[in-house]
Order: sequence, then C-alpha cells, then structure tokens
Amino acid sequence: MTQTLTKYAGYHEAFQALESSAPKSTPPWLHELRRQAWSRFQQLGFPTARRGNEKWKYTNVAPIASAAFSHPAALPSGAQPTAGRVKQLGPSAPGWTNLVFVDGHYSPALSTQPGQAPGIVVDNLSKATVSSPQLVQPHLARQAGFEDDGFIALNTAFLQDGAFIHVADNRTAPAMINLLFVTTEGPTPKVTFPRVLVVAGKGSQVSLVETYVSPAKSRYFINTVTEIVVGDGANVEHCRLLLESPEAFHVGNTRVYQGQDSTFTSAGFFRGAALARNDFQVLLDGTGANCTVNGLYLTTDSQHVDHLIGIDHAKPHGTSRLLYKGILDGKSKAVFGGTVMVRKDAQKTDARQTDKNLLLSPDAEVDSKPSLLIFADDVKCAHGATAGHIDANTVFYMQSRGLDLATASRMLIHAFAREVIDTVQAEPLRDYLDGLFSQAMPASSLRFGGTP
Repeated sequence: MTQTLTKYAGYHEAFQALESSAPKSTPPWLHELRRQAWSRFQQLGFPTARRGNEKWKYTNVAPIASAAFSHPAALPSGAQPTAGRVKQLGPSAPGWTNLVFVDGHYSPALSTQPGQAPGIVVDNLSKATVSSPQLVQPHLARQAGFEDDGFIALNTAFLQDGAFIHVADNRTAPAMINLLFVTTEGPTPKVTFPRVLVVAGKGSQVSLVETYVSPAKSRYFINTVTEIVVGDGANVEHCRLLLESPEAFHVGNTRVYQGQDSTFTSAGFFRGAALARNDFQVLLDGTGANCTVNGLYLTTDSQHVDHLIGIDHAKPHGTSRLLYKGILDGKSKAVFGGTVMVRKDAQKTDARQTDKNLLLSPDAEVDSKPSLLIFADDVKCAHGATAGHIDANTVFYMQSRGLDLATASRMLIHAFAREVIDTVQAEPLRDYLDGLFSQAMPASSLRFGGTP
C-alpha cells in the first residue's frame, strides 16, 4: 500500500483535497461511493502490465501512468472560452439543449437551460445529486462498475460533475441534448473526470450527443465514464464525438443497459488524441431488445486509437448490429476488439458485426479481432473484418474521366466514411460530421492496391 501511495501520490493528494473541500450539501452516499472507488483504484492502479491482459494487449498506457497531471478542483477565473468560440468547437443547431463543461465543471454562462418539460430533467450532475437524489442514486455507478477497471475506479473516485439526463416513463425529450466537454490550455498538463448519466424510462425517447474537444494543442488526460439506462420499450439515440488535442490522452468507458423491447442506437466519431481508448459495452437484458453500434475514426501521424466493443445478448429475440470503420494514415495505429456474446437463454438472437479499415500509408497498422461467443443453438450470427488500400483500378478509372489523383482519392475515402455518417438521424449533426471528416480527409501518402 505504501508503494501504491507513492506511485499515485499526486492523485492521492488531489483526492484528499476533493473530499476535504466538498460542499456541505454533498450527500453521504456520494462520499462513500468515492471512498470505495479510491480504495479500489489503489488496489488496481493503471493496467500497465500487458502480458496476459488481453484487454490491453495492444495499447500501452504507461505514458498516462507515468505522467504528472494537475487536477482542476475549481474552474480558474477567465479560463472559459467565449460563447462564440464554443459554437465553433462542436456541433450545434437552433433549438438544441446545450450543456457545456469546461475542464470538467459545468458552465451555466455557456449553456442553454431547457424548458421545464414535465418528467424531463436535464441538468449538471453535481446539482442533481443534491436536488434529485432519488433519481440519481439508484443508477449512478450501477452500470459502470469499478471493481475490475482502474480507469472507471479513478473516475468514480473523482466524481464531481457531469451531465444528468432523466426522462420519465412515456415521455419524449423535445430536442437534441448537446453535451460539450471542453478542455482548456493551462500552465501544466491537467486531468479531468467527466461523467454522464442517462436514464430513459419505460416507453420514453431521447436523443443526445456528447462531444469532447479542446481549442488548444495542449497535453492533458481526460478520463470519462458514461452510463445509459434504456428502459422497457424506450428509444435512445446516442452520438459520441472525440475531437481532442493531438497531444491528449483520452480513456472513455461507456456502459449501456437495455430493457425489454428497447432500442438503442449509437454512432461514435473519433479524431485527434495521441492515445485514445473507447471501451463501449452494451447489455441487452430484455427480450426483444434492439441495438446498433456504429463507429468511424480517422488517424494520422503517430496516433493510437483502441476500440473495445462488447454486445451481450442476455435474453431471447434480441437484435444487434455493429459496424466500425477506420481510415489510417501516417504511422498511426488502430486496435479493434469486438465481441458479441449470446448467452444460453438468448435464443432467436440475430447479431452481426463488421470491422472495415482503409490503410492510406504503408506505415499505418491495424490490429482487428472480431469474435463471437455463442452459447445458444438457435441463433443467426456473423462477423467479419477487412483491411486494405484504395483500389488502383478504381482510381485509374476516375482519372480517365477527368479527375485528378487527389480529387479521385478524396471521393473514394469520403464514400467509405459516408456509410457510417449517414446512420446519424439528426440532419444538422449529420451535416456537421460530413463537413468535419471531408475537411480532414488525407490526400497524400496514399497506398493503392491492385494494378491498373
């Protein structure tokens, strides 16, 4: 224990400061939750030992574990970006409900307060734990358990603020809920611990987008946890955007629970970050649950992005679709580990997962490992993975029609990405993503397959 305290002395001091300076209104159950999580983190630490650790086999988190990060316990004066700058950092549209967080802290000045619709709560988590504990406590840290994950344990230990969305039974959130987490530049590298809790009651509907961004090319560590509860017959549309600094470290854990006849749709889009980890797990724990998880990422230079996606069919008549696409340039590296589990009693399950990768550089690398774990005998399941280059014959054909090499290549890459972008239902968000990835499409260092 002494060695652990020495190794994580900075986190220990920050945790002690957080607890000692907590407002008197902080409920006792939240203090206890933090203490339990901190105790567990001291036992687990960061997963730096990768031998025999399949979850972290291809990703080295030693740069995170060995670095010293300051914890912004309070928002420094003058650190907030302007409202105009915020609109440039992420997606937005008239009528959306916007909750903005700067360095992990809610910013009322940059947020738009939603109307008081009956049965719908959209608020910052630190306020909700005090004003609506009966809605928060039964679900907080229930889906994202910290017993076996050091990053989740650390996030829970520093659980202070974030977004809370609660939609009562048979209610519909009238507008897109836009969560924007901004990390600012500072004199020293910082760490923040955003938290998102979404609870959709029976027969309810809600759409949300959570975006993580930084206006500066600074070095920092952001450790996020998102918990989503989809009640019986509920419909949740979810989008996650990673637009971090190219020097940032981002570790994100998302846990989703689905009830009977529920529908959950998620699309993740990833750009930026020196090292990014996307751990996304869905439990279909109700008969007839339907789940769709899509993802698109673009890496360049020496970036490293790791996707660990799991879909667990626990009840019969469930349907799941998993599609991830990667575009890799430079010396970047990507990891995809997709697992679909069908438990013994989950008969009549229909599951399909696909991982496709486009390598634009001879130095880019992808490690893909899709897998199926099937313990039922009456199911329809399939999986597949591909990695390749732009087809030289297709490029040659397009050039013969008057297009130059760069234009032809960009069109092909854009078409590859559109399959995921087009799954986004909200038109303003879809247009934003299309423009975002169109601007970022590389046209140099192209690698071709085949001979024209």
